[in-house]
Amino acid sequence: MKRLALLRAGGDVGGSPAARPVAPPDDADLLDAYSNAVAGAVERVAPSVVHVQVEVTGPGRMSRSRPPSGGSGSGFLFTPDGLILTNGHVVQHASRIRAGLADGRVTDADLIGADMGTDLAVLRISAQDLIHASLGDSSRLRPGHLVVAIGNPLGFEATVTAGVVSALGRTMRATTGRLIDQVIQTDAALNPGNSGGPLVNSRGEVVGVNTAVVMGAQGICFAIPANTAREVAGQLIRHGRVRRSYLGVIGQTVRLPRSSGARLGLAVQSGVLVTGIEPGSPAQGAGLAERDVIIGLAGSAVATVDDLQRTLTHALIGETVELTVIRGGATRALSVVPGDAS
Repeated sequence: MKRLALLRAGGDVGGSPAARPVAPPDDADLLDAYSNAVAGAVERVAPSVVHVQVEVTGPGRMSRSRPPSGGSGSGFLFTPDGLILTNGHVVQHASRIRAGLADGRVTDADLIGADMGTDLAVLRISAQDLIHASLGDSSRLRPGHLVVAIGNPLGFEATVTAGVVSALGRTMRATTGRLIDQVIQTDAALNPGNSGGPLVNSRGEVVGVNTAVVMGAQGICFAIPANTAREVAGQLIRHGRVRRSYLGVIGQTVRLPRSSGARLGLAVQSGVLVTGIEPGSPAQGAGLAERDVIIGLAGSAVATVDDLQRTLTHALIGETVELTVIRGGATRALSVVPGDAS
């Protein structure tokens, strides 16, 4: 009888419980978990999202027949004292900027600084009881991670879309011609007016600043990573701009002959052909000449114009560094002191 009781209770003859099959999760449970993750992220970040409203005036715009033109975008508070991150193109040429808060308040905003090379800008508002979002670590993102975009597309305020990280490490060319590195690709739907809004992970941390869509495509949208935004915002707050170094050269990417690369033992297969030099520039002071081919700067290989631009960071301003060039079929090392590209 005891043996029968054990078997009916699901045990074995030794008295230990028998393994029971685990039922697969119900589809409704999975959908609920997904919904709760999205809703939780929105609840944490949505109060920090602002509607950026811009007026642009120009010659003749103040007449009755030509009133100020306007535009709008999104942004979000990232400090408790009223600092807002948005896109540079949202506030470019603005004569007046207004910020509509999630609680219905509308207030004037001052432009602290904008960097069109990364399409980021920082605004400041003066208001009480502000709710800000936290910037997360975008380097922890992986393809497939859940992300949520919050913004004001086409004037519809506090719109939420969800998707996943489609890819990482994309590059996108800014209006200045510079490449923006480590761009996040997502399929969370973005539309005009989403620009500058936050891209949020499932923990409610901002991991990107929404910036662009591929027109005519479905589900191909881009965001500037939060780690880039944090660095750029810091420089904009301190200097009102992003400091970069410069040489004062005009150049183009050219391929190097295979024979030259093998003979000189080069680590690159291309370089930057110097086609012009700005008078009085650091390049002229270093003795750089037209037809030189730049292949290295400050210990970094230079294969393209984009490589050269990436290397010319604020850290090189005023520092004596080595510039490696090919001249007359041989490599030469020149000493150059990059200037401040203000």
